[in-house]
Amino acid sequence: MLRDKEIVLTIDGLNKLEKELEYLKTVRRREVAQRIKQAIEFGDITDNSEYEDAKNEQGFIEGRILTIEKMLRNARVLNDNDVQTDQVGLGSRVLLKDLESGEKLNYTIVSSAEADPAEDKISNESPVGQALLGKKAGEEVEITVPAGILRYRVEKINK
Repeated sequence: MLRDKEIVLTIDGLNKLEKELEYLKTVRRREVAQRIKQAIEFGDITDNSEYEDAKNEQGFIEGRILTIEKMLRNARVLNDNDVQTDQVGLGSRVLLKDLESGEKLNYTIVSSAEADPAEDKISNESPVGQALLGKKAGEEVEITVPAGILRYRVEKINK
């Protein structure tokens, strides 16, 4: 039997998934069940778009619940001792300097399960994340992305 892939999470990532799971189970399930009940009260459900929409949403919610539960079962949580500051690794907070513009960028390297570019959390599997892994402060890196070539210098690595 194949084992599920281990998922590495930061404490923040674990907390975010647990909160999402709780919300889906306690709030969203109830809301969609109420929508299904109301749609059934309209009568014939064979051509009832409200019923179909609610059932589809219910399927999505239940699928997401199963996905999160599986992720949590297979999670390994990084603690402070796991996060390196001598080189970039999972959980590292990295200060970069764009060598073209001089702009400073802060990223946290996380697993794909908790990557969120809006929160400056980039996946270790992304082109930028892969290129940064193992780099030390002062080192420069060139990264080929669809938009062209990015050139950064690692300024600082924190936990």
